[in-house]
Amino acid sequence: MKTLYFCAMIENKDRALKVAELLLKVKAVKLQPNDPFTWASGWKSPIYCDNRVTLSHPNVRTFIRQAFCECILEMFGKPDVIAGVATGGVPQGVLIAQELGLPFIYIRSSAKGHGMGNLIEGAFEPGQKVIVIEDLISTGGSSIKAVESLKEAGLIVKGLAAIFTYGFKQASENFKNADCPFVTLTDYTFLIEQALNSNYVTENDLAQLQNWRENPSVWMQNK
Repeated sequence: MKTLYFCAMIENKDRALKVAELLLKVKAVKLQPNDPFTWASGWKSPIYCDNRVTLSHPNVRTFIRQAFCECILEMFGKPDVIAGVATGGVPQGVLIAQELGLPFIYIRSSAKGHGMGNLIEGAFEPGQKVIVIEDLISTGGSSIKAVESLKEAGLIVKGLAAIFTYGFKQASENFKNADCPFVTLTDYTFLIEQALNSNYVTENDLAQLQNWRENPSVWMQNK
C-alpha cells in the first residue's frame, strides 16, 4: 500500500490522461474559458463537470470502473466494503463493488425522514474497512460529511476515491482536517494538458484556465 497524503494523488499519468480524454470526448467535462458557466453557487467558471454522463457510454463506463478498481487496490488495498456518496458516487460505487466482489452501502445527503430514518443504507458491521466513492471533488464538503457519518457508525474509513478533482487548496485542507486520504483518477491539471494536446483549447486559453483554478473567486469577479 502507498504512503498517502491529504491531496489528490495520481500515480499513473497515462491513466490520468486517458480518463481526461474520455471525459472530454463524451462531454462529461466542458471547457469554455471565453463563455463561462455559472455554477449553482453563483461562481463563474470556465469548466463544467457532470461525470454522470460517463454512465451512458459503456466503453467509458467500463474503463472508469476498471481504473477505479486498480487505483483503490494500488493505494489502499482491498477494503471490506465500498460506500458511495449520494448521488454521483452511488452508481460508480455499485460498479466498483461488483468488480471487486464486495458489499456496497451508500450515504444519503440527509437522514431519511420516514421508516428507519437511515443515513447509511445497506448492511455493514462496525470495524469494517471502507473506501468511499465520489464522482467529483470540488471543496470536499459533501465528501467529508459522508466520511464523518461512516466513522460515527463505527466503520474504518481507509480513504476516498473520485473520478475528478478541480484541485482546490480548500479540498486538501478539508481532507487533512478530516484525517481522510483521497485519490482521483484524473484532475484539472491533466485535463488541461489533454485538452491542449487534443486542440480542445488553445495556448491562448491557458492563462485564463490556470488563473481560475488558482483563485476562482477573483476570476469570478473579473467576469
